Amino acid sequence: MSSARGIVAAIVASLVALALSPIEHGHAVPARKVMKARARPTAPEKCEPRKFRIVVDVGHTSESQGATSARNDPEFGFNLHLAKLIGERLKAGGFAATRVLVTEGKARASLLKRVGTANDAHADLFLSVHHDSVPDKMLEEWEFDGSKSFFSDRFGGHSLFVSERNPRFGASLAFARLLGKELKEHGLHYASQYTLPVMGRYRRQLLDKDVGVYRYDGLVVLSQTRSAAVLLEAGSIINRDEEMAMNSPERQELIAAAVAAAMREFCDRR
Repeated sequence: MSSARGIVAAIVASLVALALSPIEHGHAVPARKVMKARARPTAPEKCEPRKFRIVVDVGHTSESQGATSARNDPEFGFNLHLAKLIGERLKAGGFAATRVLVTEGKARASLLKRVGTANDAHADLFLSVHHDSVPDKMLEEWEFDGSKSFFSDRFGGHSLFVSERNPRFGASLAFARLLGKELKEHGLHYASQYTLPVMGRYRRQLLDKDVGVYRYDGLVVLSQTRSAAVLLEAGSIINRDEEMAMNSPERQELIAAAVAAAMREFCDRR
């Protein structure tokens, strides 16, 4: 019996010594350090307006001019004028690193150029400026200045698109919502037709029904840019009344001011 007690005592003593050994104690130290390192939160990158790199992309090119308005004017001209004004208002608001991007070339090749330029410039936000139309099946014929033209007064309004394939989808959606809110507060309405079956392959998922933000994963300039990216359809130029509004300095200034205000709030929240 006493021999058995001696064996048990020896085993207990061995276990205590093992628990107190420097080898095990040494293993515990780095483990605590690893746990502490994992728990440390990553600080968000602060936005400094003068260093915040914004690319304002002029939709389409002089060779591939996009939609044609109800009065036979190419979309590219509308895009170029508005994008330049947006760039001016952003720079006046302190975003000194803003760049207005005009791209040459045809269709898809120009899209890849835009993406490459924005990514090479390490842009923080990419905003592509466009003006809207409708599917061909919805067009009606009329005559303007002696020339045959086409129109559709059925729909109007602006719209905002983001892509879930964009690596900064959360930031893209946040800026799109801020811009949509600014446009709404200025009395503008968004284009609701993108939810309708009549839009066919142009039908999109509405992510924010209050301010008109849609999901469009197939757009190259949204899905392949590494920065946050938003596409703005500023208004419908195939709608005869809205085309006139989009040509007015008042509407252009309103939209440019809305972009600048949304950008300030977006930057302040980072």
